[in-house]
Amino acid sequence: MEIFSYMEQYDYEQLLFCQDKQSGLKAIIAIHDTTLGPALGGTRMWTYDSEAAAIEDALRLARGMTYKNAAAGLNLGGGKTVIIGDPKKDKNEEMFRAFGRYIQGLNGRYITAEDVGTTVEDMDIIHEETDYVTGISPAFGSSGNPSPVTAYGVYKGMKAACKEAFGTDSLEGKVVAVQGVGNVAYNLCKHLHAEGVELVVTDINEEAVRRAVDEFGAKAVDPKDIYEVSCHVYAPCALGATINDETIPKIKAKVIAGAANNQLKEAYHGDKIHEMGIIYAPDYVINAGGVINVADELYGYNSERALKKVEGIYSSIERVIEIAKRDNIPTYVAADRLAEERIERMRKSRSQFLQNSHHILSRRFK
Repeated sequence: MEIFSYMEQYDYEQLLFCQDKQSGLKAIIAIHDTTLGPALGGTRMWTYDSEAAAIEDALRLARGMTYKNAAAGLNLGGGKTVIIGDPKKDKNEEMFRAFGRYIQGLNGRYITAEDVGTTVEDMDIIHEETDYVTGISPAFGSSGNPSPVTAYGVYKGMKAACKEAFGTDSLEGKVVAVQGVGNVAYNLCKHLHAEGVELVVTDINEEAVRRAVDEFGAKAVDPKDIYEVSCHVYAPCALGATINDETIPKIKAKVIAGAANNQLKEAYHGDKIHEMGIIYAPDYVINAGGVINVADELYGYNSERALKKVEGIYSSIERVIEIAKRDNIPTYVAADRLAEERIERMRKSRSQFLQNSHHILSRRFK
């Protein structure tokens, strides 16, 4: 990878390499865009095949956070950290303390949180060295487990998508096929069940399926059969890339709205479901409840305020659909456009402010 060429192509601002020999820390912080505010994005720890693969992952994830935060209406930019190492055996206190000092050195330009391979406990250690970290223990003023809030956002986004597809946002009597019944999806099922939705669920974890059947009266199906369920909404809430060449011909739903990341295996799969008339709620818009929730910690966490902001996902999905119809494009493209338009408005606003300030100063000191 030609790093500067790649950064220039996608307009990255900064890439930092952090190492601490004593603790074994090898971290890469990527800051994509801070037009809207400080970069917020989690710290991932993974056993990468190469340093080049780690760099590429950090850059890709940072850019994704710019779009996610912008589309969510947050005054935050996008960033991400990857730590090279096995999260099961390479962690130690010194590592995260050293990493926290690197974050502190950025003086608020980048704010981190937990991600794949890191935990609340890891964030607490980072917090020993810096305040620029979210997702810490509730004892330190954190929001705690983000799953219920993420689920609430997905529920609201699903209602907005259904309003476009069926003319009403009421889910009563609708059939929703939920793929994966983990923490987020379980809480999503709570909301759906309370509104009178008929649930069809699947998961490789039989205990999770039994819980949904017992508590919500859900119907259980084999994982391979979930795509062919006759339903109004298909809710992918497990692995990514489940919308692909093999599954698209099987999907009977008119709406796709779920919590999983990277639901489209390839971009053209978004074109395919658009051509089929399926309303797709783009993943990084509908599942933004978690990042909205932790972002509220930056103001001193208030659960009522955070939930009110998460309710805005309904409006975000409406706006995405509006842009898709306005420009005759698929919703996954419209989501990017929503984020890009917001960033561009702020960029122009700042540019105009600087021009005006320069004009005033030049007149004053002429």
